[in-house]
Amino acid sequence: MTFGVRAFGASSFVASRLAVPAALVLAVLLSAAAPAAARPVTVLAPELPPMMTAAGTGREASIIAETLAACGHEAHFKVVPFGRHWSEFRDGAPGGIPLDAVATVPEGMEMPGSRSVPYIRYQNGASVLKSSGLTVRSLADLAGKRIITFSGAPDVLPGLRAAIPSFGDFRERADQMVHSNLLFAGRVDAVLADGLIFAEYNRQLQDKAKTGGGLPFDPAQPVQFTAIFPPTPYSMVFRDEALRADFDRCFAELKAKGRIDTIDRETVERYTATVGEQYLSHK
Repeated sequence: MTFGVRAFGASSFVASRLAVPAALVLAVLLSAAAPAAARPVTVLAPELPPMMTAAGTGREASIIAETLAACGHEAHFKVVPFGRHWSEFRDGAPGGIPLDAVATVPEGMEMPGSRSVPYIRYQNGASVLKSSGLTVRSLADLAGKRIITFSGAPDVLPGLRAAIPSFGDFRERADQMVHSNLLFAGRVDAVLADGLIFAEYNRQLQDKAKTGGGLPFDPAQPVQFTAIFPPTPYSMVFRDEALRADFDRCFAELKAKGRIDTIDRETVERYTATVGEQYLSHK
């Protein structure tokens, strides 16, 4: 390799006196630069359709799986409730299942391992019933209102923690199907969550109603989603630094080819009836 020739050809004195240390340094450098050997990669991920379904499919699943596949690896998803994916990666999964990586890690969250570049952005916002007449341009417009959001949202959504005392009621629920249920039932005024996730649970409720699910509310009520927060970037965290380097490199390649944007666009297009042109459009 040219690198090797340069490393050892700088000085005959260095080569004769420090041959063994130089060889060791070269070996370390080459080892650090080498890609991880192709292998199955177990990824702990939260169940958040249409980002990640229980079956390991969806927008986020596609990005992760295709990125790892581009590096010769095969993604195996272990899908758990949102929030539990972080604790299981830190503390270990039940049964001692080996975990190579964890998905959907927000900026600033401490997690053991090596953090990747952000590979996906969620677009959180406020969803209300159109019949409420409520226009939401910021959290200030929700003063006195009944709010529901996902577990841990005050640590993710800018300004939310400071705004909580201004709300008439505030709840966090990990099961985001509950968000849609309570909004359609008139028991909350606004949902603060990702627009696609909210839209997917609405779709599931509408399907249930069509098949005689006997819902005590109408899940077809028109809703309004407004992107009042900047998009939230999420990263992967890997146990193995070489796997992390592989992921970053192959993600950059897929991004440059336009594949990541295609996955995002195809997912958003399925939910335009709910999110309109608001998804990933925050200014």
